[in-house]
Amino acid sequence: MVRLRGEICIGMATFLSFTSVVLLIFAHVGQINTSTVPRGIAMMKVNMSNYGAALANAIGDPVQGLYTSNASAPTGQEAGLRQLYQFGLYSYCAYIDHSQGTCTNTSAAFQLQPFKAVLSDMPANYSGLTQGFVPDTLTLTNDHYLGEFSKAAYYLLLIGTICAFLAMVIGVPKRTLTYLISTLFAIFGTGLLFIGVVIWTVLIHKAETINKAQVSSSGAGAATLPLGIVVSVGSGLWLFWAAFVCLFLSVVPYLVSCCTYRG
Repeated sequence: MVRLRGEICIGMATFLSFTSVVLLIFAHVGQINTSTVPRGIAMMKVNMSNYGAALANAIGDPVQGLYTSNASAPTGQEAGLRQLYQFGLYSYCAYIDHSQGTCTNTSAAFQLQPFKAVLSDMPANYSGLTQGFVPDTLTLTNDHYLGEFSKAAYYLLLIGTICAFLAMVIGVPKRTLTYLISTLFAIFGTGLLFIGVVIWTVLIHKAETINKAQVSSSGAGAATLPLGIVVSVGSGLWLFWAAFVCLFLSVVPYLVSCCTYRG
């Protein structure tokens, strides 16, 4: 009976760590290209679809040539603003609708710099106008702050992912020592994932303050209108939170197996 309970305990720990690793893999591969699965996984989304109308109301003139209708137009080349931007850990993608878009090249320790991304797509006359139009006190415009903290969070999440994988693999052999090592990796990985995902959560929460930003329309009957830029949480962040919970829950059965197994 004791042996059976031990098998159940280590089986539960392995299952939880395996689930955590699978979730982490999906979260990491988000926004590497525009295919079906990665396209739906992002850490943060920035919807720019209503910004053109807000800008036109503010300046009192029609806004022409701000957006592009070419889904394959390169990013960062002043080729035109996209409707939706989705930022991941290794790159970001820009879409003219829910399915058509293009992504930047992937790179490790990719920095979250959403304002720089949207400005680099606008024609030069609109990028200069936008810099003076959007308040620089908003977190979304602070590319240095977002970039540095997202870079630090990337390394925490990466090392935490490696720890989760090692906890899963090392815990397979039935040895007291392997269970001990798996426990340590699970604890260490849990801590790193928690700090990394909290950083991302705080960054997105602060960036969302732009959702409440208002601008005044020009001309007769001037009114205060939304800025038209909407930041939201991507599913990638929830995957990291779920992975953290799974790895955290695996610590107890790993620890019990380590302390009670006699092989």
